[in-house]
Amino acid sequence: MKRLHLFFLLSVLIGLSPAIGQQAGFNCYTLVVGEEASQNGSLLIAHNEDDHGENLVNWFKVPRKVHDEGETITLHNGAVIPQVDTTYEYLWLEMPGMEFADSYMNEHGVTIASNACPSREDQPELTDGGIGYWLRRLMAERGSSAREAVQIGGELVEKYGYASSGRTYTVADQDEAWVMSVVNGKHWVAQRVPDNKVMIIPNYYTITSVNLSNDEIYMGSDDLVSYAKKRGWYEPKRDGAFNFRKVYGNPQTLASPRNIPRKWRGLELLTGKNYEMEEPFPFAVKPKEKITRQKIMKVLADHYEGTEWDESQYYKYGNPHAGGVNSICAPHNQYGFVAELRKDMPVDIGAVMWLAPRRPCIQPYVPWYFGMAEIPGDFALTNPQSALENHFYAPENILEYNEEHAFAEYAQYAEQVDAHYGKYIEEIKAFKSELQEEMLKKQDEIEKKALKLYDSDKEASVKVLFDFTKKYLDITRDQMDKIYN
Repeated sequence: MKRLHLFFLLSVLIGLSPAIGQQAGFNCYTLVVGEEASQNGSLLIAHNEDDHGENLVNWFKVPRKVHDEGETITLHNGAVIPQVDTTYEYLWLEMPGMEFADSYMNEHGVTIASNACPSREDQPELTDGGIGYWLRRLMAERGSSAREAVQIGGELVEKYGYASSGRTYTVADQDEAWVMSVVNGKHWVAQRVPDNKVMIIPNYYTITSVNLSNDEIYMGSDDLVSYAKKRGWYEPKRDGAFNFRKVYGNPQTLASPRNIPRKWRGLELLTGKNYEMEEPFPFAVKPKEKITRQKIMKVLADHYEGTEWDESQYYKYGNPHAGGVNSICAPHNQYGFVAELRKDMPVDIGAVMWLAPRRPCIQPYVPWYFGMAEIPGDFALTNPQSALENHFYAPENILEYNEEHAFAEYAQYAEQVDAHYGKYIEEIKAFKSELQEEMLKKQDEIEKKALKLYDSDKEASVKVLFDFTKKYLDITRDQMDKIYN
C-alpha cells in the first residue's frame, strides 16, 4: 500500500514539475555485472540508450589510424587539441544530431556508454568552450584499457571543463568496469565496480563515498571536497561523511520519479530482495544468483509487469510505453545492448555487443562481434568520416530522409507494434524468446569455429562471425516484415 500511494504521488509530480518532466527524453539505463557475478565469467555491460525526438542510429567499424605530426582536433565548441600518433579501431553506434548519445567498443575491448546525470553546478569553469561530444570518442580512440580511458577522460575534463550539466560514463573492458561521473566544469570522480557485484545507473549520480587515496578503486579531481565546501554544498559538521551523489547531484533529479522506480525495479529483479523507495540505494549489490545474459536482457525490456507501476496492467490498457511513469524500456528507447567482454579469447571474438535496435521488449538481441570486418550495408548509408563531419547537422524528418536505412525499418515496426501491442506482443515474445535461445546455444559452436581459424586465417575467422550475425539479422527482419504487413 505504501508503494501504491507513492505511485500516485510521483505521477502527480511528473505533471507538476517542469524540471522533472523535461527529463522524459533523457532516460538512459545502464547495468554493470562484474565477472564474478556473471554466470559465464564475463564482464557484462547492459545499456538502454534513450533520447528525445525522431532519431536514427548508424553502425560503423572505424579502422585504426596513424596520424600526421602536428595534426589537431577541433572540438564542437571550438577548443583545438593535439591529435595522438595512433587512434584505435572501434565499433561506433552513432546518432546524427545528438551530442551525448553515441556508444563505443574499441580493439582492446574498451566499451563506453553514458547516462545524463544533472549536477547542481551553476558556475562552471570552461576553457575554450569545454568538451562534450568528443570526450567519450577520445576515450575510445586512445584508451588501451578501461582504467586508462577513465584517466584520459579525467585529464580532458580538468583541462577543458565539461560542457553539459553532468553525466555518468560507464567504461569497461574484459578485466574491470568503472563508473565515471563528470560535473559541469572541471570536476569528476570515478569508482570501480566490484567484481562480485552488479550496479545500476538511471539518470542520477550513483557514486556516494569517495576515497581518492585508494587509487585501485577511486579516481577523481583532487579538489572534489574542498570545492564543494567552498560553494557551501558540503559542511562536515552539518552533513557528516562526504557523499558525492548528494553533494554534486541536482536535488530534483535525485528525487525524480523518472529515476527512482527504474533503479528500484532493477535491484529487486536482480537481488530478489524488497527495497523501499524512500531509502538511499547502494552503489552496487550482490545478486541473488549468478547473472545470465538472458536475465539482463529481460531487465532492459521491463515495463514493471506484475507491479503497481504497470499502468497498462499487462497491456490491458494499451501499450506499456504510453504511461506517465517511465519504465526501463521506454518510448524514447533507441537501442539496447548487452556487451559481453571475455578475457579468455582474442578481442575480435571475445568482445561482442548483443544489440536490439529501437525497442528491446520486441527485438531479439543479435550479436555484433568486434572482429566483424564490415557492417551490413544498410545499417549505415554513409562512411565514418562523412558521419563525423555531418554529425551535428542531422536533417529534419531524419527517418523519412533515410527511409532505406535499416533503422527506419526497426522504428516503423516499433510504431506498428505500439499501435496494436496487445494483439501482437504474445507472438512477438514467443519468436523473440525462441530465436534468442537459438543464438545463445549456437554461439559456442560458432566461436569455436572462428577460434580454430583465427591464427591461420583471420579473414576467414571473422567471416564466420559476420555470417552468423547476418543470418539472424535477416531472420529478425523477415519476421518484422511479416508482422508489419
